[in-house]
Amino acid sequence: MTRRTFLGMPTTAPPGVGHLRGAESFPAAARRGLADPQLRRNLRHATTTIRAKSGGVIAELPDWEQLRAAGAAIKADTLARLPELLEQLEARVTEAGGVVHWAADAVEANRIVTDLVRATGVDRVIKVKSMATQEIGLNEALVAAGITPVETDLAELIVQLGGDRPSHILVPAIHRNRAEIREIFLREMPGVDPTLTDDPTALAAAARRFLRQTFLSTPVAVSGGNFAVAETGTLAVVESEGNGRMCLTLPQTLITVLGVEKVVPTWRDLEVFLQLLPRASTGERMNPYTSMWTGVTPGDGPQAFHLVLLDNGRSAVLADEVGRQALRCIRCSACLNVCPVYERAGGHAYGSVYPGPIGAVLSPQLTGIEDNASLPYASTLCGACYDACPVKINIPELLVHLRAEAVESHRRPTAESIAMAAAAYAMDHPRLYAAGQRAARLSRFAGRRGRGLPPPLNGWTGSRDLPEPPAQTFRDWWADR
Repeated sequence: MTRRTFLGMPTTAPPGVGHLRGAESFPAAARRGLADPQLRRNLRHATTTIRAKSGGVIAELPDWEQLRAAGAAIKADTLARLPELLEQLEARVTEAGGVVHWAADAVEANRIVTDLVRATGVDRVIKVKSMATQEIGLNEALVAAGITPVETDLAELIVQLGGDRPSHILVPAIHRNRAEIREIFLREMPGVDPTLTDDPTALAAAARRFLRQTFLSTPVAVSGGNFAVAETGTLAVVESEGNGRMCLTLPQTLITVLGVEKVVPTWRDLEVFLQLLPRASTGERMNPYTSMWTGVTPGDGPQAFHLVLLDNGRSAVLADEVGRQALRCIRCSACLNVCPVYERAGGHAYGSVYPGPIGAVLSPQLTGIEDNASLPYASTLCGACYDACPVKINIPELLVHLRAEAVESHRRPTAESIAMAAAAYAMDHPRLYAAGQRAARLSRFAGRRGRGLPPPLNGWTGSRDLPEPPAQTFRDWWADR
C-alpha cells in the first residue's frame, strides 16, 4: 500500500489531464455530428442492432426486473460502506501477493503506473480495454515517458491507429464503418496485406496477425476491471474477443487501474452482475470471456500484480446524496443505445470518455459542474435511459438535479441576492438584527410601498411592495413585558 483511502476528501478530477472535459460545449460539438450523415447512419445501424439483440435476450428472463432491483440494492449497499469494503479488498489482495496503490487523481494514477512500468525495464505495454485508463489519459502519460502502449481490443486498436477518440462505452469505434476501418488499417498497421478487403472477418484476421507477436513478446500488461470482490480480493474483466485473456495470463507483470466504485461485497453479489451485464450491453446470455484472478499464483500467470485504486473525483460524487447513484454504473452502455440524442449527435459531442446519458451525469460530477455545465442539458428527459439501466440509475432525476447546480454555478450576484445575503447575515447576529429593525422605521421616507427608493434598490420594489413597518416590533413588545 502506498497511500490510505481518499474517500471523504471530495475533490474533483484535475483539469488538463485525461479525457473528461471537452474543448467546447455540447451544443457546439453536437452540430458537427448532426451535419455528418455517415456518422448518423453508422450510429443508427449499430444502436438499432444492439437494442434488438438486447431486448430479445432480456425478454427471455421472467425475473429481469428482480435482477435489476438486486443490482441496484447491492450497489447502494456498496456505496453506503465503500471505505470499509475497499480496505477489505486491499487486505485480501495483499494477502494473495498483490500490491495495492491508492491514487487520489489522474495525475497520481499516471505517475504510479508509469513508475511501475519503468521499474520493469520495458518500453512497451499491452492493454486491455479500460474506461478508467482512457479517463485518466494513461496512454498519453506512457508515451510522454517513452513507453509505447498497444491497445489489444479491436475497437480500441482502431481508435488508437486512427488517432481518434472512443465514442461509445462498449463499442469505442461505433462511429466507424467497415470501409473506414479498412483505410485505417492500410494506412497505419505495419505489415498489412495491401489487398485487404473490408470484410469483417478479414479485418479481424489482420488485427490478429498484428497483435499476435505483441502478445508473445510484451512482458507487462495494463488492464481495467469490471468488478472487484472485497471478500476474496478477486478482480474480474469481461470481454468478447479473448484479447483480455491473453493480456491477463501471458505477461509477467499485470497492472490494473480500477475506479473505487467497482468493488462488490461478496462473490454471490458478482453473480447478479454477470447476469445483468451481458444482456444489457451486448445482448448475450453469457459473456464470452470472463477472466478472474486473485493476487499472484506461483508458476501460473503474472508473477507481479499491482492494483491501482482510482478516486479522481469519485469522492465528490459520493458526497452528493442525489448524484452518488451515478456510481452504480457498470459501464454496460444500455443508456447510450436507447438515447435519441446520442444516436444523432454521436459520442464525441460529449467531450468526455463517458458519452451518452451516463456521461451527461457522471462527467459533470467528476469534474465539477462548471467544467461540463452543458452536458446535463444533452437530453430530452424522455426516460428511456432509466428504463434500460440494469442497475436502475434514475438518470432523468440526476439530469434535473445537475441542471439546477449548473444554474447556481453561473448565477451572477444581483441586487436581490446581495440584499438577501445581507439579511441572512443580519439575522445571524442578534445585535445587528435589532439595529436593522430600528432602521426599518426609516422606510417611511422611501415613499408609499417603497416606490421612492433610488437605484438600484428600486429594482426590487419595481415588482414588489415594501411592507409597512409595524408600530411596535415583537422585540419591543417582549421587552416591555
